[in-house]
Amino acid sequence: MSGADARTRVVAFSGGVGGAKLANGLAQVVDGPALTIIVNTGDDFEHLGLTVCPDIDSVVYALAGKNDAERGWGREGESWQFMTALKELSDQTWFQLGDRDLAMHVYRSWRLRTGATLSEITAHICAQLGIRARVLPMSDDPVRTLVHSDEGVLEFQHYFVARRAEPRVTGFEFSGSAQAARPAGSETLLDPKRIAAIVICPSNPFVSIRPILAIDAWSAWLRARSCPVVAVSPFIGREALKGPAAKMMRELGLEATTMELVRIYGDLVDAWIIDEADAADVEAVEAAGVRCMSTATLMRGVPDQIRLAREVLEFAARV
Repeated sequence: MSGADARTRVVAFSGGVGGAKLANGLAQVVDGPALTIIVNTGDDFEHLGLTVCPDIDSVVYALAGKNDAERGWGREGESWQFMTALKELSDQTWFQLGDRDLAMHVYRSWRLRTGATLSEITAHICAQLGIRARVLPMSDDPVRTLVHSDEGVLEFQHYFVARRAEPRVTGFEFSGSAQAARPAGSETLLDPKRIAAIVICPSNPFVSIRPILAIDAWSAWLRARSCPVVAVSPFIGREALKGPAAKMMRELGLEATTMELVRIYGDLVDAWIIDEADAADVEAVEAAGVRCMSTATLMRGVPDQIRLAREVLEFAARV
């Protein structure tokens, strides 16, 4: 088998809601374990004694067909009796934990206390839920995203959920990233000679993808690639469909445009897929020496996720 023929694997970098949608599309078109999804854990935090991993859970629920498509986060068919009872006892109800979702956090926290790693726990959860793709936390070591703002330094969930992303952002910090390593065993799993394409899902560049790249081992691995890296823009018409990405860019003095994303990622990305609403940007991006195509990137349901995933992989094969 030649080196080119051996390239059958796909690696995706993902945050939560938007990234989870494309990750699920990729899981429908890439054969099981040939897909590895590297998930941001900078959003993770400890709440009520539990370790909560919002982005991992968004990806896992999407791949298992258990996500709440209407809310965009959490499990389908959720109930809230726990939160109702908690409100009688405490004011720590700013972060909503549904009754079904609570099982995930309790199980994960229990296993962590027994000495299991986050990657081991995530692999077990995926196996139990029938997920064949590999979902890999960006690290088993704790990395926490801190948002520098006009209200001081805020832990990400306090900025995003408790303060509803209202404070003006001035910068970001990824506490623990300097000491963090890739999960054990990822070297074999992510052998560059076996990878056909790397996909950066439509996720917030600052708080979903940058925490992963803040870990030296990941940024070095990406720079040493021998396959194309294709990124899908999180913007549609210069606004983020979900989350505060466009707001963050404006507060940092940046424009919420494709060209700004090209500058942010630099030579880490070989090609961009942008929404048809931003098709006018294709010429400028390609003039900068980066391949670019426009298509419908809005994913209203699984058929859209599959269609976009196919387009991403077909584009990667042409790059």
